[in-house]
Amino acid sequence: MTKPSLPDLLHAAVSAVGGVERPGQVAMAEAVAEAIDGNSHLLVQAGTGTGKSLGYLVPALAQGEKVVVATATLALQRQLVERDLPRTVEALHPQLRRRPEFAMLKGRSNYLCLHRLHEGVPQDEEDGLFDPFEAAAPTSKLGQDLLRLRDWADETETGDRDDLTPGVSDRAWAQVSVASRECLGATKCAYGAECFAEAARERAKLAEVVVTNHALLAIDAIEGAPVLPQHEVLIVDEAHELVSRVTGVATGELTPGQVNRAVKRAAKLVDEKIADQLQTAAEGFERLMELALPGRLEEIPEDLGYALMALRDASRNVISALGTTRDKSVQDEDAVRKQALASVETVHGVAERITQGSEYDVVWYERHDRFGASLRVAPLSVSGLLREKLFADRSVVLTSATLKLGGDFNGVGASLGLAPEGTQGDELPVWKGIDVGSPFDYPKQGIMYVAKHLAKPARDGDRTDMLDELTELIQAAGGRTLGLFSSMRAAQLAAEELRGRIPEYPVLLQGEDTLGELIKNFAADPKTCLFGTLSLWQGVDVPGPSCQLVVMDKIPFPRPDDPLMSARQKAVEEAGGNGFMAVAATHAALLMAQGAGRLVRATGDRGVVAVLDPRLATARYGSYLKASMPDFWYTTDRNQVRKSLAAIDAASKAAGA
Repeated sequence: MTKPSLPDLLHAAVSAVGGVERPGQVAMAEAVAEAIDGNSHLLVQAGTGTGKSLGYLVPALAQGEKVVVATATLALQRQLVERDLPRTVEALHPQLRRRPEFAMLKGRSNYLCLHRLHEGVPQDEEDGLFDPFEAAAPTSKLGQDLLRLRDWADETETGDRDDLTPGVSDRAWAQVSVASRECLGATKCAYGAECFAEAARERAKLAEVVVTNHALLAIDAIEGAPVLPQHEVLIVDEAHELVSRVTGVATGELTPGQVNRAVKRAAKLVDEKIADQLQTAAEGFERLMELALPGRLEEIPEDLGYALMALRDASRNVISALGTTRDKSVQDEDAVRKQALASVETVHGVAERITQGSEYDVVWYERHDRFGASLRVAPLSVSGLLREKLFADRSVVLTSATLKLGGDFNGVGASLGLAPEGTQGDELPVWKGIDVGSPFDYPKQGIMYVAKHLAKPARDGDRTDMLDELTELIQAAGGRTLGLFSSMRAAQLAAEELRGRIPEYPVLLQGEDTLGELIKNFAADPKTCLFGTLSLWQGVDVPGPSCQLVVMDKIPFPRPDDPLMSARQKAVEEAGGNGFMAVAATHAALLMAQGAGRLVRATGDRGVVAVLDPRLATARYGSYLKASMPDFWYTTDRNQVRKSLAAIDAASKAAGA
């Protein structure tokens, strides 16, 4: 039987979803097939509207090898598993003569734990376990959530938190879920045979395509113990997020509260002397943390070094003792011990990591108004880890609407551990980057406006001129504005100010409701504006007339006192590079490219991206940032922009929107 051709397969899949192939999608599918065939690696920039999920699913399914697809957002995971994969598998079946199985796999804490549900939660204050269902008043929100979870447990097939609608609070979910370190293991657990997390892992082992998230991919790379099944092809969608997700997983944290919890959990299970040693070490650490000032610790102060060594040694003794104790007064001792062990091991791991003091780690204090001080440690770079773990023994395809910064892929490539494209070398992964463009006509559909006449934003400076400009732009646009701010404080100030100035245009503010509800309400009323910070820069998909003006208050450089970013910048400079361009400008370019991408989401969309920071027009790095964004028609003429916004608003109103 002749192998079906890729164009025929793509045509069948695209027809099944009611679309037509686009040149960018065809180019992408061919490049993905070539990378998988040649066991090489590919970076694909595919603009919004390209149909990139089919651009990688079709060639991956055609190859017949085991594929893992990792995404950053829940929305895309759901889209793949509930819509794209079922339709694609059916559409390709007549030509492939098989129906590839697919499955979703998440971290263990995303699944309902039947042991927790039926046996209760190991409790810090009392012996044994407590039943959250008895402890919570049935009329309270927590009580209602828990009762709903108990009913849902009887009917759910997956136990996956995201299949529960409406959802429940994090507090309620914590009562019925378990982190992988606290899990008893299927062989020891009375509910192992029915375990939802184990069932998901079994489905993933049997499936040809496994959909997961960046965090689980990072855990798989870092922990050493395989979480994902063996696979020949890895596809990373929303790949611009990968480095920050891997950094997050590789970051350790110690707080007094967390250490005290570990002490309480272990105290019942080890003899008094060993428990007291950990208690004393915890008290010493807590005293130090009360005086901690936020900022990077280039060297570990002597008193902190002693406190961490005391914690490390005491927790090591507890871990040894925990393995042997049996306390008959504790109910369900295995679960209680497992939870205590997980807590103490985390404390030991972070204390030891900071004490050892690797030159590749950055250590800093952080202070939070509500949670107090924490001590954190993160890798200076994850590029070496990614090069070694990600690209070693499989073909990797990374795709996103924003991978090409300042005109090439080398910046993003370097953050992933890849040498500049075309560099030869025995140990170097072979890769290429392609930009398959976008189906949108950016110069005709959008305007990039830079408010060159405004004062340069100063840290915590007065930005009345920016607020005046924002007010006038919103009035010209008739609402319809997504405001992307570089800090939550700036978003709150602007929302407060504009609610007073132009009450006829309601302003929704991130944090005042769930993100999903805010976006739904923003999309429903064209006069409404939505203001917010980081997650809005990349998480909003509102095609049509409700979003015709995207405003960025200033270039989103990392804060100068961000310990990790400034350490990374310094390291590049010490190696002879340009730290500002490699770290700060790259960070800003990625966010601005994502933010500008919120404007045009469909072929009929029209609008303006307004950057209220003159540096985009005047600073030397401005051209690098502009080259990273969609190719909109560019202007600094404020009157021209107001006229254009008014015309777009009038056209939308005439069309009934």
